Amino acid sequence: MEIKNYMEIVVNNLLPNILKLNDDVCTCNQCVADIKAIALNHLPPKYIATESGEVYSKINALSIQFEADVINALTIAINKVTSSPRH
Repeated sequence: MEIKNYMEIVVNNLLPNILKLNDDVCTCNQCVADIKAIALNHLPPKYIATESGEVYSKINALSIQFEADVINALTIAINKVTSSPRH
């Protein structure tokens, strides 16, 4: 199994739903990539290398606080990119 940042998987899963709630956010490839990068830079990495590590991370992802932290980082990133898009 290759090494993955599980936080990146969580961001990729949550971002589409958050973007649907915000009609005024640009969803071009550049803006979405910038949002992901900014959010991930504000979140602690959760690297996994084994299936048991992946299971542990998925259990941790069910935590309400964990999800709230990711949503908060995504919201900050969306506001930053919206105020100064690079496209």
